[in-house]
Amino acid sequence: MSKKLGLNIGGRRFDVDVEDGFAHFLEQQMRKDFNVEGNNDLKVLLQAYVRKNHELFLQEQKIEEITKKLEI
Repeated sequence: MSKKLGLNIGGRRFDVDVEDGFAHFLEQQMRKDFNVEGNNDLKVLLQAYVRKNHELFLQEQKIEEITKKLEI
């Protein structure tokens, strides 16, 4: 089963279909990063992209740190 989530960026509507298990998580994240009720300009999209990649970077650093501790 899938759920459709949508977002307005630059005056255009973009809809994506995602699996139910992921949909709730993605919807919460979209509410944090975007104006889900209105329009978002491209600057907001770029800021969200950079922010999420920074979070991923920090997670990967933490995983490497934990992996090194487990190897000892």
